[in-house]
Amino acid sequence: MSTSTTASVSTHILDTSVGRPAGDVAVRLAARAGREADWQALGGSATDADGRCKDLPALPEGTTHVRLDFDTETYFAKKQAAAQQDAPALRDSENGRPVFFPEVTITFVVVPGEHYHVPLLLNPFGYSVYRGS
Repeated sequence: MSTSTTASVSTHILDTSVGRPAGDVAVRLAARAGREADWQALGGSATDADGRCKDLPALPEGTTHVRLDFDTETYFAKKQAAAQQDAPALRDSENGRPVFFPEVTITFVVVPGEHYHVPLLLNPFGYSVYRGS
């Protein structure tokens, strides 16, 4: 929850290759106070069955930049193992790997008192993000 001195962040992931939420994706959160400051790892969570990460750590006071790191490789590897009959995905992937982007890192600027919902639209060979509501 944001306060007048902090911002807050939430996210969710939609796997656009199947039109469903992406569950059990590890998400790490980091923050920094200023463009030149070092990143501070705040912890992480994983998406639930609805693709939502409801328990990301709170941002420290003074945060100006936030980074979300999504472990997409593990998600797609599990998905591929569960669907071995998905020959086109194996044929089209580089070196038989089920994903082109093994991780997705999103960095954005925040201001105190605002909430930032950052959805990730994901598929094995691309992704898109936006500021949601």
